[in-house]
Amino acid sequence: MATSSKSNAPRQAVVHAVSHVTPNMYRITFGGAGLADFPAGCEGGYIKLIFPDAPRANPDRPVMRTYSIRAHDVAAGEITVDFALHGDNGGLATDWALKAAPGDTIAIGGPGTIKMIDPAADPAPDWYLIVGDMTAIPALMCNIERLPETAQGDVVVEVTSEADKQPMDLPAGMTVHWVVNPQPDQLNGALVAAIKELPWRQGRPFVWTACEFDSMRVLRSYYRTDRGLARDQFYLSSYWRAGRTEDQHKTDKAKDSASDQPAAVPA
Repeated sequence: MATSSKSNAPRQAVVHAVSHVTPNMYRITFGGAGLADFPAGCEGGYIKLIFPDAPRANPDRPVMRTYSIRAHDVAAGEITVDFALHGDNGGLATDWALKAAPGDTIAIGGPGTIKMIDPAADPAPDWYLIVGDMTAIPALMCNIERLPETAQGDVVVEVTSEADKQPMDLPAGMTVHWVVNPQPDQLNGALVAAIKELPWRQGRPFVWTACEFDSMRVLRSYYRTDRGLARDQFYLSSYWRAGRTEDQHKTDKAKDSASDQPAAVPA
């Protein structure tokens, strides 16, 4: 299922609260009059944090950074955004987040569209495989909260440390597998290896995966070639690419998407 908004005009958001979820996950709750009519049902979708004063690659476009909506309290007019921290290599948005205090303001765009698990899919999958790294945990958690109580399957999550594991309220038939990788930017293949080592269940699955760009491409090939999944049986997205800025990663994603389209059938 996808979520979207008819109006994505920037909104002014006010920082209401800040806290650490885990050592490498930082949470900000935003509110204010600008979010009073924020569309409901957008948990797991994304917003754009807008930094008008940051140096611009394109003089006509402000610098923006993309983050998933972890939660939305409609009654309070608040949204919650979790920031994966990257040690000494923090970027523009995480540096801002760590300095933010209640009362600070920032412009945000969105919410934008993202594919989420559809609990009412027909036919329903026999089992689910839900995969993500630290950057994908907010959307991954939203997917877990959408699962039917009868869901069967596996959740595989890459985290930076043991202390970054978060509680999960999973259906009884779902099993979580943690992959601790202190250096995810080194492309050591820890998440990919964990997926390939996981026993493949019987029946028709639906796979949701969000992670680093190069890992995503390897897993896409694995799902298609090794496991024979059709396009409607999986969703994959890269949330970042090691060694690349967000704008560069966006360009890489566009090129990859264009090259991954099915070949045209001759008339």
